[in-house]
Amino acid sequence: MNPNYILLAIPFFLLGIGFEFVWGRLRKTNFYNFEDTLTNLNIGIGSQAFNTLLKVLLLTLYEYIYLHFAIFSIGVSIWSFLGCLLVYDLIFYWAHRWGHEMNIFWGAHIVHHQSQEYNLSVALRQSWFHTALGFVLFLPLPLLGFDPLIFAAAAATATLYQFWIHTRHIGKLGILEWVLNTPSHHRVHHGINSKYLDKNYAAVFIIWDRLFGTFCEEEEEPEYGTTVPINSFNPVWANVHFYSDLYAGMQKTPKWRDKLVLIFRGPEYLGKLLGDKRQAAMPEKFRTKVPLNMQVYVLLQFVVLLWALISYMGHFRELSLFYKLSFFALIALTTLNCGAVMENKSWVYVVETVRFAAFLLVYNSLYLLHYKNYFGYTLPGSLLLTGLFISWIFYNRRVAVSGTAV
Repeated sequence: MNPNYILLAIPFFLLGIGFEFVWGRLRKTNFYNFEDTLTNLNIGIGSQAFNTLLKVLLLTLYEYIYLHFAIFSIGVSIWSFLGCLLVYDLIFYWAHRWGHEMNIFWGAHIVHHQSQEYNLSVALRQSWFHTALGFVLFLPLPLLGFDPLIFAAAAATATLYQFWIHTRHIGKLGILEWVLNTPSHHRVHHGINSKYLDKNYAAVFIIWDRLFGTFCEEEEEPEYGTTVPINSFNPVWANVHFYSDLYAGMQKTPKWRDKLVLIFRGPEYLGKLLGDKRQAAMPEKFRTKVPLNMQVYVLLQFVVLLWALISYMGHFRELSLFYKLSFFALIALTTLNCGAVMENKSWVYVVETVRFAAFLLVYNSLYLLHYKNYFGYTLPGSLLLTGLFISWIFYNRRVAVSGTAV
């Protein structure tokens, strides 16, 4: 129904991140950390894979409402696009604000705030579940009569716009600061300094924050992350850990009514209920020591993941439901294992073996059943790649056990 703007934008995202990294190194102001950056990118891959699963369902719902319940009939034009972008941005402001003020939404949105760095890779660190939870808030748009193609273009524009504002290398932009969301404004939004908390929710236009009283000017450089650090590079845990806290909070409330109300209360209340863990001083940045050869290993896994995501999104319509779910599960499991490698988890060797066995089965069965002409290439190629990676990770285990320097 519409071109996949995010898929087309992936090369530009990576080029932007690469340019910012090189620029920072040249200026001796590098804001990238290997483990954090890989985690951001892997979470972004998982988010896109999950949203690909949901996209057909959600856009079908949008189109159904548009065709059967639209109050007005708004044609496709540049003016309808600009109008849709403005209304979309206003709804985004409230969706984003409620994402900070209600536990059910914050449990998803917290993922975007967990990085203790601030760079362009953070823009890609998006929740796997937030679209599913928040999509209903945008259903006034088809009711107003905005064509699905216009909606998709407006949503993509707002999403792509927010990429460039996740940088510390761009200062204030003069008169634009009054109208647009800028890097300066969005740095405030990611800050955990007390005066910066829950400010500047805008996507494109900062006018909503000025209008509804949530605007804050950037003064000193913010500290980034969440007030209670996650201290993990596990993308799966990053997406579910707050809901684990929410469940624990519900266990502390005896009445069913209070349990339900807790879902819509704020995270600060939940924190107090569980025994607030916030520190008076800013938390230290979470770091691990990963051997160089295993940094190369997870970097190569990211390259494979990126190829898998592009293939998954590009051929999604051709896949049966079994393969759609299977490949998503493999993508999610790969992100989890990359985090485990970067946290030096002992169980990663067993799970990597299971992952590669599942990959060989699912990947080659797809080609055997549906693309038989290529099976003679995919089978030996996948066996060779799997043998290489399995040998690599178990060699590292032997070295780690023996204590030999890598």
